[in-house]
Amino acid sequence: MSVSAGEVRVFAQYADDVVETAEVVVVGSGPGGAIVAKELAERGRDVVLLEEGPPFSLDDLEIDPALSMSRTMRESGLRATRGSVMPTMQAICLGGGSLVNSAICVRAPDFVLDEWCERYGLTKTTRADLDPHYSAVGRFLGIAPTPDEVQGRRNLLFRQGCDALGYSSEPISRNVRGCRGSGECFTGCRARAKQSMDISAVPAAVRAGCRVLTSARVERVTGSADRAEGVRGSIVEPFTGRVAGRFEVHARRVVLAAGCMATPVLLEKSGGLANRSRQVGRNLRFHPGVAIVAGFDEHVDPHFGATQGYQSLQFLRDGYKLEGLWAPAAVLAVRTRGFGHVLKERLAQLPHSAVWDAIGSCNRSIGEVRVRRRGLDPKLLWRLHPADVPILARALYTLSEIAFAAGAHSVVTGVPGVPTEFHSLDDAQVLRNRSFRPSDFQTGGNHAFCTTRMHGDRERGVVDEFGRCHDVANLYIADTGVFPQCPSVNPMWTGMALAHRTAGLIAESL
Repeated sequence: MSVSAGEVRVFAQYADDVVETAEVVVVGSGPGGAIVAKELAERGRDVVLLEEGPPFSLDDLEIDPALSMSRTMRESGLRATRGSVMPTMQAICLGGGSLVNSAICVRAPDFVLDEWCERYGLTKTTRADLDPHYSAVGRFLGIAPTPDEVQGRRNLLFRQGCDALGYSSEPISRNVRGCRGSGECFTGCRARAKQSMDISAVPAAVRAGCRVLTSARVERVTGSADRAEGVRGSIVEPFTGRVAGRFEVHARRVVLAAGCMATPVLLEKSGGLANRSRQVGRNLRFHPGVAIVAGFDEHVDPHFGATQGYQSLQFLRDGYKLEGLWAPAAVLAVRTRGFGHVLKERLAQLPHSAVWDAIGSCNRSIGEVRVRRRGLDPKLLWRLHPADVPILARALYTLSEIAFAAGAHSVVTGVPGVPTEFHSLDDAQVLRNRSFRPSDFQTGGNHAFCTTRMHGDRERGVVDEFGRCHDVANLYIADTGVFPQCPSVNPMWTGMALAHRTAGLIAESL
């Protein structure tokens, strides 16, 4: 059975095994893979795009966070690192993480990209080099600053606190059109305002003739040690993983965009492909995140407003970025200290609360992705380095400072060994004066990178700065695994800009 040009095949439509031939096969429909597929298809190339998860229609989106995560996330949203235990969520659905992230689009700062070039032997990855690719993606997705009318009080209080302290802040640019401020980004935008890949780049690719196979789990890159010939795998039922058939795609070029955890596993399962440098799966880095809950006398109504609508980039060189945040109450409860009646009392105060978070550029905290004997789910080993702990403590102090400047009467950090609530900035001084251990912080890390890093030296990296594997001339990687280091800001736009550039290189090579 073959798939027609411009078709999206879903699980119910598979009757037999599938064999396809294309110029390019792209594995993964998240931000990197979808942009590559779109760009190549629009340039007239014959492309097959593969996605293990299903498409989600408006009726499929669930506002209940537990149900949503169990359906859209790998390992039902319970994936976590070992060593320093940190939850980390990766999506399994058409559109990948763009379906369930908060749509934040920030260009990596000049100083970060300059450091990438200096430390990793890159010559064409400065901001000036990438800005045309950022701009092309931005125009297509409608990336623009969040307007005040959908900020909500939660985000505007963040701005108010920053203004009072003289800290720079700005509305977050997001890939949305017609946002209503529903705060439902993490469970899928039911307003269909967020331009996730399933309603933007994938349909554009399909209109240009791309063939899309969902429920297609890639299990191996086929070919030899120095040349890829395609991929093969299983047709799997959504949510159960039941195998219902096989597929194979033969292609002149193979692009892996399965994510920085799945791509290394796939390379290892393919006989250790593209790993003469022995860097595949190594160098795993995150942006570990911490958060506060600030209590106010006024009614904040944090449910309303862009999920993350305001940010401060002032402290990027100090290692952290500050943001407004909203998540369903059930998710916030996991990060809230206390049980029983105490927990209920805290949750009852949410209408008068604002949640703000910080992400840390913890480049000394390094881990690795290991392959399990069975299955494709990775074993993630990672530790928060003691030298990176002060970054998170300083970030929490700065968030507390902003909260009190905005008029908060209390701040909860969830850090053990300090007062459960701060009632003044003097109380928060403990975050500046005490030495903390890595285990003292409740962190989450959904930004992950570096497991197939780019490097100018083929002995020290997996791909060159255009995403082309050093060892396999027709194999490319287009996900955040190619980052050589933390980008210091939310990674999606940078990942898409790099993917846009990679697509151009592939088109020229055919």
